[in-house]
Amino acid sequence: MGESITEKVERAAVDAAVSMAMKHVGKKREEGMLQLLDIAHKVLGDTWPERAWQNLRGVYENPDSKWCKFTNDLFANCDHGMLRMAAMNLGYEAGFHGFKQTQENAKKYGCSIPYVLLFDPTSACNLHCTGCWSAEYGHKLNLTYDDMDSIVTQAEDLGIHAFFMTGGEPTVRQKDIWELCKKHNHSYFTAYTNGTLIDDAFCEKMLEVKNFMVAISLEGFEKENDSRRGAGDFQKVMAAMDRLKAHKIPFGLSVCYTSANYKTVTSDEFLDMVIDHGVKFIWYFHYMPVGCNASTGLLLDPDQREYMYHRVREIRNYEGGKPVFAIDFQNDGEFIRGCIAGGKYYCHINPAGDVEPCVFIHYSSANIHDKTLLECFQQPLFKLYQQAQPFNSNHLRPCPMLENPEKLRQMVAESGAKSTDLEAPESVEHLCAKCDAYAETWAKRADQLWEKSEAEKAERKEKEAAEAAK
Repeated sequence: MGESITEKVERAAVDAAVSMAMKHVGKKREEGMLQLLDIAHKVLGDTWPERAWQNLRGVYENPDSKWCKFTNDLFANCDHGMLRMAAMNLGYEAGFHGFKQTQENAKKYGCSIPYVLLFDPTSACNLHCTGCWSAEYGHKLNLTYDDMDSIVTQAEDLGIHAFFMTGGEPTVRQKDIWELCKKHNHSYFTAYTNGTLIDDAFCEKMLEVKNFMVAISLEGFEKENDSRRGAGDFQKVMAAMDRLKAHKIPFGLSVCYTSANYKTVTSDEFLDMVIDHGVKFIWYFHYMPVGCNASTGLLLDPDQREYMYHRVREIRNYEGGKPVFAIDFQNDGEFIRGCIAGGKYYCHINPAGDVEPCVFIHYSSANIHDKTLLECFQQPLFKLYQQAQPFNSNHLRPCPMLENPEKLRQMVAESGAKSTDLEAPESVEHLCAKCDAYAETWAKRADQLWEKSEAEKAERKEKEAAEAAK
């Protein structure tokens, strides 16, 4: 549909303000950051609670704070054009303007419109990692450039401007990725990649388009990583990270934690190493036993998962921890009211075009080659997801597969969705049976943690109310 004149004027005004503030950041960093926060606060308004804005201002009013130092490093060692594009396309376009549009369209069309869309350019990959959902796909399926362009165009019309590429190895299709980034320059793209194809030319293309970022997969030090991802992978990843850092490109890690590596990938030694190599953020993903031959031996026991719950919070605390932004997608469910899949905030399109609720949930009754993207969002399985979310009142038990397997069984059966696993169909009974014991043992520990967390939240609210009354 394209932008209206009003939208163009608004974006231009925000862009000008951001550009001016970033110039200020280059001279007087703390003052510049406070100026950027003021712009964000004015644009985003009550999207975030007032306390969050106050906390952020406190960070930059104290030049010795961890996050102020992190921001100083970001502006000193990352390309300012890429940072500006992230602020505009992720912050303004996706986080503000697009988000409002998705909410309006959700009401209009009677279904959730996701904030983020994941799609797989290809099933081809040069690795075969244990526990990777795409390891089941085979190497022969691809979304054409026209398919991807159509997905992004339809998504933008609905208000979606944040896209993640998974796979397979998405950078196998880098020529098409660059064209997609250039054409859709008001959206932002991130690829989960093994990093082995990141050379100098790749970095130069990233600097050219500016609206593309990578999250490199790494599972620990050389021994742990290569036991899962193949001999020599660790050294290739280190070389890719150093190359990105040398080109002043911000990037992060994608880490799957298991019973075998959970302490390693959250250790001081590991974090210091990757931060030194230029990592700015880490997405932690809990191992999922997806695929007919997936092992349950890598699932964490309650003690191990509770360790992750506390450790990731410690890493990203305002005080202490490490200067890297970390998210644990399973244990951070309490901050986003549980599961975000099924189109609530995101969904996944595999390289055959099947629109699935989640990268780990391979069931669907809608394909982009047969239906519009909106019609795919309206499929029965997605509507059942949205009716049932959150799947548990305890948001530390967010997933309808891992922590509430009876819910996924029910939804797949009721919707008539079929297995979309691209190697061998896996029945929902077979998948969920691998999670039953885990769900039962984690429930007891999760309930204890949730009760304590809720009590602490109530106590904070009482203190804030008392302070406000003074």
